[in-house]
Amino acid sequence: MQFEVQHLTVDGRPTLRVRGELDIATSPQFGDAVADALASGARSLVVDLSETTFLDSTGARQLARTARHTADVGVGLQVVCPAGNRPVRLVIDLLDLHLAVPIVERADRADGGSGSGSGSGS
Repeated sequence: MQFEVQHLTVDGRPTLRVRGELDIATSPQFGDAVADALASGARSLVVDLSETTFLDSTGARQLARTARHTADVGVGLQVVCPAGNRPVRLVIDLLDLHLAVPIVERADRADGGSGSGSGSGS
């Protein structure tokens, strides 16, 4: 699957749907997509990893950077990653990424970073 980041609005919230592998080769493109979304003045951002097939340490680091940056500029962040997405979820769990990045299992639980529903969702 070719890497793609779709800019969507889901339930009134800016959403980045990430498809394919989020790794050393594609992390800069993901970072650019986040910057574009934030430049639009969004107060919340959802990153949907439901269709992400692979996550390496560079992609995980980019997610952690995104969490720090959105917090610094006052933008709520939620990352959607279903438990069934085992390759990506394994990396998230091994790196304890859920401690730095608010992760939920389903998009309908993503609340734009208000704090409810955050955590690993396990």
